[in-house]
Amino acid sequence: MNIKTAVFVKGINGTDPILDDGRPQVAFIGRSNVGKSSVINSLTGQKDLVRSSPRPGKTREINFFLVNNKAYFVDLPGYGYARMSPKEKEHLQRLILWYLVDEKIADQTVVLIIDGNVGPTGMDLEMLLLLQEHNLEIIVIANKMDKLKKGQQAKRLAELQDQLGVEPILPYSAETHDGREALLRILLEAN
Repeated sequence: MNIKTAVFVKGINGTDPILDDGRPQVAFIGRSNVGKSSVINSLTGQKDLVRSSPRPGKTREINFFLVNNKAYFVDLPGYGYARMSPKEKEHLQRLILWYLVDEKIADQTVVLIIDGNVGPTGMDLEMLLLLQEHNLEIIVIANKMDKLKKGQQAKRLAELQDQLGVEPILPYSAETHDGREALLRILLEAN
């Protein structure tokens, strides 16, 4: 897949015509600070398409980016947000669940991003189970693999596959772009 264009379209907090305009949607989900924004930026080849922040929990709505004028990359709020009131946390949890589970988007793929350096958290495991229970098409990537030495990467990937019970898990680095072509190839096949 060659990404020639990628533009921000809009952010939503509920029902919107963009949800059923017929274009496939690739939703990116992961805990706060796992590098969702960086992954999307690395995939599109645009350094500042999605704003990233060193402070977790900045994404407060569902953001849509039109890629090649044919599909949306959808940036969901992170889970495990920091510095947020319980009411705000609950709102974001409901928003994520509404989009992933209740809205029933016809052509949807979910990219679950795990921190390959840290490993899956309890919240990552809960999210994976939720996605599996609702039979969503899931691609799991292990971001930040560049933080590990080359000799540790294969071992970590095997550990992640055992912990998550899914294969394959794609090794990825938003920093070095390792895994970019493999993920784009899978997304092209899925959409």
